[in-house]
Amino acid sequence: MSRRDLYEVLGVSRTATPEEIKRAYRKLAKQHHPDQNRNDPSAEKRFKDIQHAYSILKDKDKRNRYDQFGEVGVGDFRTGSTGERVYSWGGGGQQINAEDLEDLFRGIGGGGGSIFEQFFGGKRRAARADRPGPVRGKDVHRTINLAFEDAIRGTSVEIDVGDQVGRGGRRETLKVKIPAGIGEGQQIRLRGKGASGINGGPAGDLLLTCNVRPHRVFRRTGRDLYVDLPVTFPEAALGAKVDVPTLDGAVTMTIAAGTAGGSKLRLKGRGIPGKGTTPNGDLYVVIRIVVPQALNAEHAEMVRSLQEIYAKDVRADLTGG
Repeated sequence: MSRRDLYEVLGVSRTATPEEIKRAYRKLAKQHHPDQNRNDPSAEKRFKDIQHAYSILKDKDKRNRYDQFGEVGVGDFRTGSTGERVYSWGGGGQQINAEDLEDLFRGIGGGGGSIFEQFFGGKRRAARADRPGPVRGKDVHRTINLAFEDAIRGTSVEIDVGDQVGRGGRRETLKVKIPAGIGEGQQIRLRGKGASGINGGPAGDLLLTCNVRPHRVFRRTGRDLYVDLPVTFPEAALGAKVDVPTLDGAVTMTIAAGTAGGSKLRLKGRGIPGKGTTPNGDLYVVIRIVVPQALNAEHAEMVRSLQEIYAKDVRADLTGG
């Protein structure tokens, strides 16, 4: 997955709305997450490319500069290995001496330097070794894995940011509160917990992308939950009372006589818990009729006799009969 065009990385057009960019990111992040592609050594690189593209295109200012100048327009100033100020971009090691960069833009602008000012704005002073100024630290991106129940009910996790935030090699562990109801691909921003700033500049942010592990029973769509409920043919035909799992334990539900397979029965308010004025989601119970797999001769004859209870051909609508 190349970084030559960040829009291509996310599979969106250059006129895509912020909402379209966010949807594309969430879909690709889930598809290419390393935890979902353990046998693919290139998955981690694809995942990082997707995060890199989203970090730029979701930011209005960065996106505008990227559209004008490419990735060089969204780089950062830093101190090089020999102490000089350099400008780096693109995540691939591309860099240039800051003073050479200013001379280059001064030449393009006919000596006026206006293009340099347009390109970097307030960062010009930070680029001059003799007049250093504050530069904001980079945002740091991390992925956290959550159990399905923890994502729904909320929890606290400890994040070992290690050396990623550039705090002089000092280890740092952050305790982060995960809000109840957070979904797959959603982000938590911890302001000021990213990479340290340069020359007294503010620290960047730490952005945590949530990866929610699937549940063995429940499926989630928005604030609603779905569960498949196996029932026997007699239960579906004659009606029955059966226990249904919910987030708060099993509840008894009445299955009406004549309930068809695939029917959806709603348990109001038994989905994702609401917050504030947001109501709880619902739990939808999907009926799955279980067909016996082994019948002796007596049982087979009993099943054949049931054919007589059908008043018409059940496939009549397919054939026009």
